[in-house]
Amino acid sequence: QVQLVESGGGLVQAGGSLRLSCAASGNIFSFNTMGWYRQSPGNERELVATFTSGGSTNYAESVKGRFMISRANAKNTVYLQMNSLKPEDTAVYYCNVINLYGAGLVAGRYWGQGTQVTVSS
Repeated sequence: QVQLVESGGGLVQAGGSLRLSCAASGNIFSFNTMGWYRQSPGNERELVATFTSGGSTNYAESVKGRFMISRANAKNTVYLQMNSLKPEDTAVYYCNVINLYGAGLVAGRYWGQGTQVTVSS
């Protein structure tokens, strides 16, 4: 099992910045992907950004150039620096860890409890 603890959400004005953190503990495989997803009312959960253990990153088009994902492997922690925030970024942000077998097969997918980000106009 993997446990995820998120922090850093809150209320910010448009144009402001926030930094989310997610500390993972438990059985984390050497091959994994850590990332952030978000869900706003009435919408499906969507990918924001991911960072693989191999060093590759992926961003949603809507956040490219404004958000940056990073990870501290020694701490099993993933961060999301969010700049130039817009009201449409308002959502509950969820941390996600995917454990992978060497062949890329999914061994397990885990979610944090979510942290609210609210951007006022």
